[in-house]
Amino acid sequence: QVQVVESGGGLVQAGGSLRLSCAASGRTFSFYRMGWFRQSPGKERESVAAISASGGSTSYADSVRGRFTISRDNAKNTVYLQMNNLKPEDTAVYYCNAVSVSNWRTPIGSWGPGTQVTVSS
Repeated sequence: QVQVVESGGGLVQAGGSLRLSCAASGRTFSFYRMGWFRQSPGKERESVAAISASGGSTSYADSVRGRFTISRDNAKNTVYLQMNNLKPEDTAVYYCNAVSVSNWRTPIGSWGPGTQVTVSS
């Protein structure tokens, strides 16, 4: 299966921006639909965004649509999440994973370590 390592998190003020990266291993990365998830203490894991294997189709949670953009570079085995106009409620550990072709909210691979995003007000 695809193995991933997330990076790019940090501490930013509300209204700021961050770009997260998800570096994937394996030569079959380009065959997988990929997604971003996030989780805060005491909350359920939330699906944030997903992108098709080719990069031609994307999905977003209502809470981030218009602010976040998912993209991928298959030549670099990397998927990105550009986060703009960040809000305190975006604070969470962000994870990436391969997701089901039929349901972008369903992870199918192994979890990486995640990267912490903290947004202050």
